[in-house]
Amino acid sequence: MSYTLYPNRKQRLQRSYLAVPGSNPTMIDRALKSAADYVFLDCEDAVAPPEKEQARKNIIQALNDLDWKGAGKSVSVRINGLDTHYCYRDVVDIVEQAGAKLDTILIPKVGVPADVYAIESFVSQIEVAKGLPHQIGMEALIETPLGMANVEAIASANSRLESMHFGVADYSAFNKARTVVIGGLNPDYPGDQWHFPLSRMTVACRAFGLRPIDGPFGGIDDPEGYKAAARRGAALGMEGKWAIHPSQIELANEIYSPTAKEIERAERILVALKEAEAQGKGAASLDGKMIDAASEKMAKNLLVTAAAIKAGEEARAKSK
Repeated sequence: MSYTLYPNRKQRLQRSYLAVPGSNPTMIDRALKSAADYVFLDCEDAVAPPEKEQARKNIIQALNDLDWKGAGKSVSVRINGLDTHYCYRDVVDIVEQAGAKLDTILIPKVGVPADVYAIESFVSQIEVAKGLPHQIGMEALIETPLGMANVEAIASANSRLESMHFGVADYSAFNKARTVVIGGLNPDYPGDQWHFPLSRMTVACRAFGLRPIDGPFGGIDDPEGYKAAARRGAALGMEGKWAIHPSQIELANEIYSPTAKEIERAERILVALKEAEAQGKGAASLDGKMIDAASEKMAKNLLVTAAAIKAGEEARAKSK
Protein backbone atom coordinates (compact mmCIF):
# COMPACT_ATOMS: atom_id res chain seq x y z
CA MET A 1 0.00 0.00 0.00
CA SER A 2 1.31 3.40 -0.93
CA TYR A 3 1.94 5.84 1.89
CA THR A 4 -0.10 8.34 -0.18
CA LEU A 5 -3.78 7.74 0.56
CA TYR A 6 -6.93 9.58 -0.51
CA PRO A 7 -9.89 8.66 1.70
CA ASN A 8 -13.46 9.12 0.50
CA ARG A 9 -14.21 12.83 0.53
CA LYS A 10 -17.91 12.35 1.23
CA GLN A 11 -20.08 9.26 1.55
CA ARG A 12 -23.61 9.63 0.20
CA LEU A 13 -26.14 7.10 -1.04
CA GLN A 14 -26.47 7.67 -4.78
CA ARG A 15 -27.85 4.50 -6.37
CA SER A 16 -30.43 6.47 -8.33
CA TYR A 17 -29.82 10.06 -9.47
CA LEU A 18 -33.11 11.49 -10.70
CA ALA A 19 -32.98 14.27 -13.29
CA VAL A 20 -35.77 16.84 -12.88
CA PRO A 21 -36.19 19.92 -15.10
CA GLY A 22 -36.40 23.06 -12.99
CA SER A 23 -39.03 24.40 -15.38
CA ASN A 24 -41.59 21.82 -14.20
CA PRO A 25 -42.77 22.33 -10.58
CA THR A 26 -45.09 19.31 -10.78
CA MET A 27 -42.18 17.01 -11.57
CA ILE A 28 -40.18 18.54 -8.72
CA ASP A 29 -42.99 17.76 -6.26
CA ARG A 30 -43.17 14.19 -7.54
CA ALA A 31 -39.40 13.79 -7.21
CA LEU A 32 -39.64 14.51 -3.49
CA LYS A 33 -42.05 11.60 -3.05
CA SER A 34 -40.12 9.22 -5.30
CA ALA A 35 -37.80 6.38 -4.26
CA ALA A 36 -34.76 8.17 -5.68
CA ASP A 37 -31.75 8.48 -3.38
CA TYR A 38 -30.57 11.70 -4.97
CA VAL A 39 -32.35 14.34 -7.05
CA PHE A 40 -30.78 16.96 -9.25
CA LEU A 41 -32.86 19.95 -10.24
CA ASP A 42 -31.78 21.00 -13.70
CA CYS A 43 -31.06 24.49 -14.98
CA GLU A 44 -29.18 23.25 -18.04
CA ASP A 45 -30.06 20.92 -20.93
CA ALA A 46 -33.61 20.04 -19.81
CA VAL A 47 -34.59 23.72 -19.73
CA ALA A 48 -35.14 25.81 -22.87
CA PRO A 49 -33.45 29.26 -22.95
CA PRO A 50 -36.71 31.24 -22.56
CA GLU A 51 -37.47 29.24 -19.39
CA LYS A 52 -34.07 29.53 -17.70
CA GLU A 53 -34.96 32.41 -15.38
CA GLN A 54 -38.27 30.89 -14.24
CA ALA A 55 -36.64 27.48 -13.76
CA ARG A 56 -34.09 29.08 -11.45
CA LYS A 57 -36.90 30.65 -9.39
CA ASN A 58 -38.76 27.33 -9.25
CA ILE A 59 -35.63 25.58 -7.97
CA ILE A 60 -35.05 28.16 -5.26
CA GLN A 61 -38.65 27.78 -4.09
CA ALA A 62 -38.46 23.97 -4.17
CA LEU A 63 -35.22 23.90 -2.17
CA ASN A 64 -36.66 26.17 0.50
CA ASP A 65 -40.20 24.82 0.70
CA LEU A 66 -39.74 21.04 0.36
CA ASP A 67 -38.24 18.83 3.05
CA TRP A 68 -35.65 16.90 1.07
CA LYS A 69 -33.77 15.69 4.12
CA GLY A 70 -36.97 14.52 5.77
CA ALA A 71 -37.72 12.53 2.62
CA GLY A 72 -34.36 10.80 2.91
CA LYS A 73 -32.87 12.48 -0.15
CA SER A 74 -29.78 14.42 -1.10
CA VAL A 75 -30.42 17.25 -3.54
CA SER A 76 -28.24 18.87 -6.18
CA VAL A 77 -28.62 21.54 -8.83
CA ARG A 78 -27.14 21.26 -12.30
CA ILE A 79 -26.12 24.75 -13.25
CA ASN A 80 -25.61 25.97 -16.79
CA GLY A 81 -22.14 25.69 -18.32
CA LEU A 82 -19.30 28.08 -17.61
CA ASP A 83 -19.37 29.08 -21.29
CA THR A 84 -22.90 30.50 -20.97
CA HIS A 85 -24.19 33.78 -19.53
CA TYR A 86 -26.64 31.86 -17.35
CA CYS A 87 -24.00 30.21 -15.18
CA TYR A 88 -23.02 32.99 -12.79
CA ARG A 89 -26.64 33.91 -12.06
CA ASP A 90 -27.50 30.25 -11.37
CA VAL A 91 -24.75 30.11 -8.76
CA VAL A 92 -25.36 33.51 -7.16
CA ASP A 93 -29.15 33.37 -6.98
CA ILE A 94 -29.52 29.74 -5.93
CA VAL A 95 -26.72 29.68 -3.36
CA GLU A 96 -27.61 33.08 -1.88
CA GLN A 97 -31.31 32.29 -1.59
CA ALA A 98 -31.34 28.53 -0.96
CA GLY A 99 -27.78 27.38 -0.35
CA ALA A 100 -28.59 26.21 3.18
CA LYS A 101 -30.82 23.50 1.67
CA LEU A 102 -28.41 22.42 -1.09
CA ASP A 103 -26.10 19.42 -0.82
CA THR A 104 -24.14 19.68 -4.06
CA ILE A 105 -23.80 21.55 -7.34
CA LEU A 106 -23.43 19.54 -10.54
CA ILE A 107 -21.09 21.30 -12.97
CA PRO A 108 -21.66 20.33 -16.62
CA LYS A 109 -18.98 19.70 -19.22
CA VAL A 110 -16.04 19.98 -16.84
CA GLY A 111 -12.88 20.01 -18.94
CA VAL A 112 -10.09 21.12 -16.60
CA PRO A 113 -9.64 21.46 -12.81
CA ALA A 114 -10.04 25.24 -13.10
CA ASP A 115 -13.69 24.76 -14.10
CA VAL A 116 -14.44 23.34 -10.66
CA TYR A 117 -12.29 26.00 -9.00
CA ALA A 118 -14.21 28.77 -10.75
CA ILE A 119 -17.56 27.65 -9.32
CA GLU A 120 -16.06 26.98 -5.90
CA SER A 121 -14.64 30.50 -5.73
CA PHE A 122 -18.12 32.02 -6.07
CA VAL A 123 -19.74 29.51 -3.73
CA SER A 124 -17.11 30.01 -1.02
CA GLN A 125 -17.65 33.76 -0.99
CA ILE A 126 -21.42 33.41 -0.83
CA GLU A 127 -21.21 30.89 2.01
CA VAL A 128 -19.18 33.32 4.10
CA ALA A 129 -21.34 36.33 3.21
CA LYS A 130 -24.57 34.50 4.02
CA GLY A 131 -23.26 32.50 6.96
CA LEU A 132 -24.40 29.20 5.47
CA PRO A 133 -24.39 26.31 7.95
CA HIS A 134 -22.51 23.82 5.80
CA GLN A 135 -20.11 23.60 2.88
CA ILE A 136 -21.76 22.79 -0.45
CA GLY A 137 -20.13 19.94 -2.34
CA MET A 138 -19.30 19.79 -6.05
CA GLU A 139 -20.02 17.15 -8.67
CA ALA A 140 -18.30 17.07 -12.07
CA LEU A 141 -20.06 15.93 -15.21
CA ILE A 142 -17.45 14.39 -17.51
CA GLU A 143 -19.01 14.57 -20.96
CA THR A 144 -16.36 15.95 -23.31
CA PRO A 145 -13.13 14.58 -24.77
CA LEU A 146 -11.26 17.32 -22.88
CA GLY A 147 -12.82 16.28 -19.60
CA MET A 148 -11.98 12.62 -20.16
CA ALA A 149 -8.42 13.51 -21.21
CA ASN A 150 -8.02 15.43 -17.93
CA VAL A 151 -10.11 13.20 -15.68
CA GLU A 152 -7.22 12.28 -13.36
CA ALA A 153 -6.16 15.93 -12.96
CA ILE A 154 -9.75 16.96 -12.20
CA ALA A 155 -10.17 14.16 -9.67
CA SER A 156 -6.87 14.83 -7.91
CA ALA A 157 -7.20 18.62 -7.63
CA ASN A 158 -7.68 20.15 -4.20
CA SER A 159 -11.40 20.89 -4.33
CA ARG A 160 -14.83 20.19 -2.85
CA LEU A 161 -15.45 17.60 -5.53
CA GLU A 162 -17.39 14.58 -4.24
CA SER A 163 -18.36 12.69 -7.36
CA MET A 164 -17.92 12.38 -11.10
CA HIS A 165 -20.68 11.49 -13.56
CA PHE A 166 -20.27 10.09 -17.05
CA GLY A 167 -22.37 12.14 -19.50
CA VAL A 168 -22.64 9.66 -22.32
CA ALA A 169 -24.90 11.74 -24.59
CA ASP A 170 -22.65 14.77 -25.04
CA TYR A 171 -19.58 12.53 -24.87
CA SER A 172 -20.94 10.68 -27.91
CA ALA A 173 -21.71 13.90 -29.73
CA PHE A 174 -18.32 15.48 -29.09
CA ASN A 175 -16.55 12.30 -30.17
CA LYS A 176 -18.82 11.94 -33.21
CA ALA A 177 -19.60 8.43 -32.06
CA ARG A 178 -22.33 6.49 -33.82
CA THR A 179 -24.96 5.52 -31.28
CA VAL A 180 -28.30 3.76 -31.40
CA VAL A 181 -29.70 4.90 -28.05
CA ILE A 182 -28.17 7.17 -25.40
CA GLY A 183 -26.03 4.95 -23.20
CA GLY A 184 -26.92 1.81 -25.15
CA LEU A 185 -24.74 -0.53 -27.15
CA ASN A 186 -24.11 -0.16 -30.87
CA PRO A 187 -24.38 -3.57 -32.59
CA ASP A 188 -21.60 -2.52 -34.99
CA TYR A 189 -19.12 -2.41 -32.08
CA PRO A 190 -17.73 -5.77 -30.90
CA GLY A 191 -18.47 -5.30 -27.20
CA ASP A 192 -19.18 -2.27 -25.00
CA GLN A 193 -17.99 0.99 -26.52
CA TRP A 194 -18.47 2.75 -23.16
CA HIS A 195 -16.15 0.44 -21.24
CA PHE A 196 -13.07 2.63 -21.65
CA PRO A 197 -14.51 5.97 -20.47
CA LEU A 198 -16.50 4.34 -17.66
CA SER A 199 -13.48 2.41 -16.45
CA ARG A 200 -11.09 5.35 -16.72
CA MET A 201 -13.42 7.67 -14.83
CA THR A 202 -14.09 5.05 -12.16
CA VAL A 203 -10.37 4.46 -11.58
CA ALA A 204 -9.76 8.21 -11.28
CA CYS A 205 -12.60 8.50 -8.76
CA ARG A 206 -11.46 5.56 -6.66
CA ALA A 207 -7.86 6.75 -6.69
CA PHE A 208 -8.79 10.15 -5.25
CA GLY A 209 -11.79 9.42 -3.02
CA LEU A 210 -14.71 10.35 -5.28
CA ARG A 211 -18.01 8.61 -6.03
CA PRO A 212 -18.27 7.43 -9.68
CA ILE A 213 -21.82 7.67 -11.08
CA ASP A 214 -23.01 6.42 -14.47
CA GLY A 215 -25.09 8.72 -16.63
CA PRO A 216 -28.33 8.40 -18.58
CA PHE A 217 -29.89 5.62 -20.61
CA GLY A 218 -32.24 7.00 -23.25
CA GLY A 219 -34.44 3.94 -23.77
CA ILE A 220 -37.25 4.77 -21.37
CA ASP A 221 -39.29 1.96 -22.90
CA ASP A 222 -36.43 -0.54 -22.52
CA PRO A 223 -36.07 -1.49 -18.86
CA GLU A 224 -33.95 -4.54 -19.67
CA GLY A 225 -31.53 -2.39 -21.65
CA TYR A 226 -31.32 0.01 -18.71
CA LYS A 227 -30.63 -2.79 -16.25
CA ALA A 228 -27.97 -4.27 -18.54
CA ALA A 229 -26.22 -0.89 -18.70
CA ALA A 230 -26.49 -0.51 -14.92
CA ARG A 231 -25.01 -3.96 -14.36
CA ARG A 232 -22.03 -3.10 -16.55
CA GLY A 233 -21.42 0.06 -14.55
CA ALA A 234 -21.82 -1.75 -11.23
CA ALA A 235 -19.36 -4.42 -12.34
CA LEU A 236 -16.76 -1.68 -12.90
CA GLY A 237 -17.34 -0.11 -9.48
CA MET A 238 -19.92 2.59 -10.17
CA GLU A 239 -22.11 3.55 -7.20
CA GLY A 240 -25.25 4.49 -9.09
CA LYS A 241 -26.88 5.62 -12.31
CA TRP A 242 -29.01 8.47 -13.59
CA ALA A 243 -32.75 8.09 -13.94
CA ILE A 244 -34.14 10.39 -16.62
CA HIS A 245 -37.65 9.03 -16.05
CA PRO A 246 -39.32 7.94 -12.78
CA SER A 247 -39.68 4.40 -14.17
CA GLN A 248 -35.89 4.04 -14.07
CA ILE A 249 -35.53 4.81 -10.34
CA GLU A 250 -36.44 1.35 -9.07
CA LEU A 251 -34.27 -0.25 -11.76
CA ALA A 252 -31.22 1.67 -10.55
CA ASN A 253 -32.02 0.97 -6.90
CA GLU A 254 -32.37 -2.72 -7.67
CA ILE A 255 -29.07 -3.11 -9.49
CA TYR A 256 -27.03 -0.96 -7.10
CA SER A 257 -28.42 -2.48 -3.89
CA PRO A 258 -26.72 -5.44 -2.23
CA THR A 259 -28.98 -8.49 -2.04
CA ALA A 260 -29.97 -10.15 1.23
CA LYS A 261 -27.65 -13.01 0.29
CA GLU A 262 -24.73 -10.62 -0.26
CA ILE A 263 -25.38 -8.87 3.06
CA GLU A 264 -25.51 -12.20 4.90
CA ARG A 265 -22.25 -13.32 3.31
CA ALA A 266 -20.54 -10.00 4.13
CA GLU A 267 -21.50 -10.42 7.78
CA ARG A 268 -20.16 -13.98 7.76
CA ILE A 269 -16.89 -12.81 6.21
CA LEU A 270 -16.30 -10.39 9.08
CA VAL A 271 -17.07 -13.07 11.65
CA ALA A 272 -14.80 -15.62 9.95
CA LEU A 273 -11.90 -13.18 9.71
CA LYS A 274 -12.30 -12.14 13.34
CA GLU A 275 -12.13 -15.78 14.37
CA ALA A 276 -9.06 -16.29 12.17
CA GLU A 277 -7.37 -13.25 13.71
CA ALA A 278 -7.94 -14.69 17.18
CA GLN A 279 -6.05 -17.77 16.00
CA GLY A 280 -3.17 -15.69 14.65
CA LYS A 281 -4.19 -16.14 11.00
CA GLY A 282 -4.33 -13.41 8.38
CA ALA A 283 -6.66 -15.30 6.07
CA ALA A 284 -9.52 -17.79 6.34
CA SER A 285 -11.73 -20.03 4.25
CA LEU A 286 -15.46 -19.46 3.81
CA ASP A 287 -17.67 -21.68 1.68
CA GLY A 288 -14.58 -23.17 0.08
CA LYS A 289 -13.12 -19.78 -0.91
CA MET A 290 -10.16 -17.92 0.55
CA ILE A 291 -10.92 -14.61 2.27
CA ASP A 292 -8.43 -12.05 3.57
CA ALA A 293 -8.01 -8.35 4.33
CA ALA A 294 -9.29 -7.37 0.87
CA SER A 295 -12.40 -9.45 1.49
CA GLU A 296 -12.91 -7.58 4.75
CA LYS A 297 -12.76 -4.20 2.98
CA MET A 298 -15.29 -5.29 0.37
CA ALA A 299 -17.60 -6.70 3.04
CA LYS A 300 -17.47 -3.49 5.07
CA ASN A 301 -18.14 -1.37 1.98
CA LEU A 302 -21.20 -3.46 1.20
CA LEU A 303 -22.54 -3.23 4.75
CA VAL A 304 -22.07 0.55 4.82
CA THR A 305 -24.18 0.79 1.65
CA ALA A 306 -26.82 -1.53 3.12
CA ALA A 307 -27.03 0.60 6.27
CA ALA A 308 -27.42 3.79 4.21
CA ILE A 309 -30.18 2.19 2.14
CA LYS A 310 -32.04 1.17 5.28
CA ALA A 311 -31.75 4.67 6.74
CA GLY A 312 -33.04 6.21 3.52
CA GLU A 313 -36.00 3.84 3.35
CA GLU A 314 -36.91 4.60 6.96
CA ALA A 315 -36.77 8.35 6.29
CA ARG A 316 -39.00 7.99 3.22
CA ALA A 317 -41.48 5.89 5.17
CA LYS A 318 -41.72 8.53 7.91
CA SER A 319 -42.22 11.33 5.37
CA LYS A 320 -45.28 9.70 3.80
